[in-house]
Amino acid sequence: MSAPDPPPPRLFRFDDFELDTHAGELRKRGTKLRLQGQPLQVLGVLVRNAGDLVTREELRNKIWQADTFVDFDHGLHNAIARLREILGDSSESPRFIETLPRRGYRFIAHVSDAPLQKRTAAVTSENTSQNRQRIQAIAVLPLDDLSAQPSEEYFADSMTEALITTLAKIKALRVISRTSVMRYKGVRKSLPQISRELNVDAVVEGSVLRSGDRIRINAQLIHAVTDNHLWAESYERRFRDILPLQTEIAREIAHQIQILLTPEEHERLRHARPVKPEAHEHYLRARYCWNKRTEEEVDRALSYFRLAIDEDPTYAEGYVGMGDCYNILGYYNVLPPMEAYPKGKAAALKALELDPSLAEAHATLGVVKRDFDWDWLGAEAEFQRAIELKPSSVEAHHWRGTLLSMLGQHTEALHEKKTALELDPLSVVVKTDLARILYFSRDYEQALQQYRAAIQMDPNFATAHLWLAAVYERKGLIEDSLAELRKGLDLTHESTFALAKMGYGYAMAGMHEHAEVVLKELHNLSSDKYVSPYDVALIYVALRKHDQAFDWFEKALEQRSLWLGYLKVEPQLDSVRSDARFEHLLRRVGFN
Repeated sequence: MSAPDPPPPRLFRFDDFELDTHAGELRKRGTKLRLQGQPLQVLGVLVRNAGDLVTREELRNKIWQADTFVDFDHGLHNAIARLREILGDSSESPRFIETLPRRGYRFIAHVSDAPLQKRTAAVTSENTSQNRQRIQAIAVLPLDDLSAQPSEEYFADSMTEALITTLAKIKALRVISRTSVMRYKGVRKSLPQISRELNVDAVVEGSVLRSGDRIRINAQLIHAVTDNHLWAESYERRFRDILPLQTEIAREIAHQIQILLTPEEHERLRHARPVKPEAHEHYLRARYCWNKRTEEEVDRALSYFRLAIDEDPTYAEGYVGMGDCYNILGYYNVLPPMEAYPKGKAAALKALELDPSLAEAHATLGVVKRDFDWDWLGAEAEFQRAIELKPSSVEAHHWRGTLLSMLGQHTEALHEKKTALELDPLSVVVKTDLARILYFSRDYEQALQQYRAAIQMDPNFATAHLWLAAVYERKGLIEDSLAELRKGLDLTHESTFALAKMGYGYAMAGMHEHAEVVLKELHNLSSDKYVSPYDVALIYVALRKHDQAFDWFEKALEQRSLWLGYLKVEPQLDSVRSDARFEHLLRRVGFN
């Protein structure tokens, strides 16, 4: 006996909602809601049978029949909970979904429905063809975690990042970075609004469900401006096959939006080296911690990356992660440069030995060559190679922009920062660094505007406050500068870096006694924490004690302080540029 024909597509209306079974969309007052996968399927069954009991067994047979691993009770519970959340319903006083204990559910709202006309599908198809031709920028929105377990949150977030990373290898596609898209996690906004905010043509939405050794990913591609549904697919795999699955989804999305892949891109997307599941598990947890960027979480990430490598010593991405951790711990002044950067370099080189085509490894090595080796040409080559391999790499564009600014090439540097900002428009880090380049180029008014914009994005981003203070100081607004320094000091919980900036601010304000107190405090802290001699030197510059300043610059040189790389452009050093010792210092750092 042949299977019964599927029910024809219909449009169901209830209250302020509209369920379009052809497009697979639930809309409220014309705005599409983020509902997909099993919750959307459950809603479809319930509204088709409005007023009647739909038993748990019926739902299982219609929706979960093919499942080989999902706990049905768990899956149904999550689907109903998601429906009630998005409909604004409750189990205690239901307006839409009534629970009949141990039996099933009944849709109790009045439903009107009508068949969708054939011409609607034809128009949709025509629009879809036009939409695909216009798709040049895309955002992968945070994948919904259907497990509803807080301990599994890292998995959905990491899968979102992995899909972004894979798509970012396609040169013809601008892919929005993780930092920006994660701001939409748990946020209910219409897709046209999201597309305007991120300046994209299409979005990928989806969900992840993990149970034991099995995973299911639901993904759909939507033309964001018109909210038209272009493609949807559900994938079920073993966890050990997750890496090939990521590339499979990326290839399918490229096909759907008619992006022509180069032979090299085909090869990169086809390449998915097997990784031990235990190693990949540690890696996903590590990236989840790394993305929080606090000193504590970076330390935790480093531990997970080490575990990943212990499980699989050939896991190149694990070495990249270790390199990133050491580099940022050096940047934060948590570890001395002589300890942090050689470890970061060794990790990046090991990753490249295992996989020379890994863009992230080239970018990580570029940071070491820029901040520690002062190998400007070598750093440029690494960043360029990273961009060739992964055109939508925010980090490569961002870090290359910093390099160009350090060399005094501010126009080119601004171009790179703006490119990074297009890929990560909601990144306070990139926004702050763009402001720094304006500061280095002595465009203080524009720098001021950009720092204020960054702080508006995230009022608790300490670095923006500390660098804004420098702009105020250059403009002679000393009280404003001190206020920003105090804010930055408070937000960093009095880090040695922020404390040193405070000392410089006191000195420039003529509060020399306060500056001397800070110097003594830094000296006392140096027995337990790393204190950058460059930061101490700056305080002496502000105190106009140039002999002491150059003594500390010498110590900074011995320790290879990364901040010496900014000698050529830092406005706070203008008062000592005419000193012959400064010219000598420039040459030793690698500036001609």
